[in-house]
Amino acid sequence: MSFTAWLELIASGLITGGVYALVALGLNLQYGLMRILNIAHGEFLMVGAYLTWLVHTQFGLSPLLMLPVAFVALMVLGVVVHFLCFRRLAATSPNLDVFEARGLMVAFGLMFLVQNFVSWMWGGDLRGYDYLTEPVKIGPMQFAANKLLVFVLALLFSVALIVLLRLTLLGKGVRALMQSTVGAQLMGIDTKKLHPLMFGIGMGLSGIAGALLSMAYTITPYMGQPYTVTALIVITLGGFGSMGGALVGGLLLGVIEALGMHFTNPSLKALLSYAVFITVLLLRPEGLFTRKTRKA
Repeated sequence: MSFTAWLELIASGLITGGVYALVALGLNLQYGLMRILNIAHGEFLMVGAYLTWLVHTQFGLSPLLMLPVAFVALMVLGVVVHFLCFRRLAATSPNLDVFEARGLMVAFGLMFLVQNFVSWMWGGDLRGYDYLTEPVKIGPMQFAANKLLVFVLALLFSVALIVLLRLTLLGKGVRALMQSTVGAQLMGIDTKKLHPLMFGIGMGLSGIAGALLSMAYTITPYMGQPYTVTALIVITLGGFGSMGGALVGGLLLGVIEALGMHFTNPSLKALLSYAVFITVLLLRPEGLFTRKTRKA
């Protein structure tokens, strides 16, 4: 295999991994901050994809202009979902373990509710549109323009979230809550306002990811679940609550899948991902990019 072929293979994995990272960041924000394992996260990605497809095909609006629309629409929906479902659970659950278990069940219900609603509205057929499909040469390599754009924008939004969490007062409050909920509350951080906002931002990121995916791939009402599973694998790689780890983990998983499928068989993609997932859980359950805490 030539050096150029190696570069194209790795670059292809990074392009896929960029989307993985963006999806995982939103889910990691929800779980790391609120302990909500939102299994329906991928379904809201699918909603963002359908929203972009619908507006682009019916009204001719550019998918790029749909990115902020998808983010705001899914963010508002996320705030509503948190208020109607998870806020009530938090108030009625006796402890965190019970809340996590109940939240998981609610998320499963949301997953099937959104899937069936979209399937009822638009059917189960594949949907899609042509957008920037012409090839682009970068040195000796060649890629579809839409996939390159998806990678660049996914990386841009991922880095923007990490910068927001590290450099702003809002981000400091989020990181404080991730480290110690009680300590952060004693310092005056209002979880009743911060939790729905960050849950909404996490869901807004899934809307952006869906809008980006619609530019380069066909969409179906059942496309979300594989991305949720992939996001969980990425979070495991990077460490629960680690945003930088989720970014690196997403890119790494994309490259591992690309290399694995090339040297084995494309049909083994899921098997490769699950093998990585199980291996990391067994050997380093705290994640590849988080430091082990010393026992006192």
